[in-house]
Amino acid sequence: MERHGLSQRHACKLVGLDRSTLRYQRKRPDDATVRQRLRELAAERRRFGYRRLGWMLQREGHAMNHKKLYRLYREEQLMVRRRRGRKRALGTRAPMTLPNAINQRWSLDFVSDALSDGRRFRILCIVDDFSRECLAAVVDTSLGGVRVVRELEHLGFERSTPRVIVSDNVLRRQSRSPLEQGSPVACGASGFSNRAHQRLCASSLRARRGS
Repeated sequence: MERHGLSQRHACKLVGLDRSTLRYQRKRPDDATVRQRLRELAAERRRFGYRRLGWMLQREGHAMNHKKLYRLYREEQLMVRRRRGRKRALGTRAPMTLPNAINQRWSLDFVSDALSDGRRFRILCIVDDFSRECLAAVVDTSLGGVRVVRELEHLGFERSTPRVIVSDNVLRRQSRSPLEQGSPVACGASGFSNRAHQRLCASSLRARRGS
C-alpha cells in the first residue's frame, strides 16, 4: 500500500479482502504452564499418546479440546515412536549338507498329546538322518533341557557322538555337541514324529471303538 500510495480501504477493495481480516491479531493465551506439565507427563508416561495425556491434564484442571491438545502435543514433539519389527537376517542361508554316513547328523523333535484322563505327555524323538533309524523315543510328562542333554549323552556313550545335531527350533544350545536349527523339511525327526503321532492317534481310535 505504501509503495503504490493506496489507502487501506482502497487496497482491500482491489484484492477483495475484508479490513477486519487484515487487522486481525492472534490472541492465543499463554500455554507455558500447560506445555510444561504436558512435557512432564510425557516424560513419566513414555508410551502414552496425546489422548491419554489429555485425560491426565483434564483431571488436574487443564481442560481443552482435542484439536488444541494435539497441536501442543505436536509442537512439543512428544510423538510416541513406533516400535520397529525384529531385524531379520539378509540374504539366503546356505543349504544344509546331507549326511553320507551314519552318526554324522541326528535330528530332534517333540510330539505332544494327552491321555484319556487329560494328562499331557511329550515324546522326544531322536533320528539318524542317514539311516532314518529312531535312536530313542523318550516319553515323559515333562522333558526339560537337562533331561534332553542327559539322553543325548547316554546315546553318545552307546554310539559315537554325531558331528551335527539338528533341531526343529525346540532346543537351546545346551548340549556339548554342535546344535543347529533346521527347517521341518531338513529335520528328519520332524517327519518321523508326525508319522508316529498319526499312528498313536489311529491306535487310540481303534482301542476306543473296540471298547
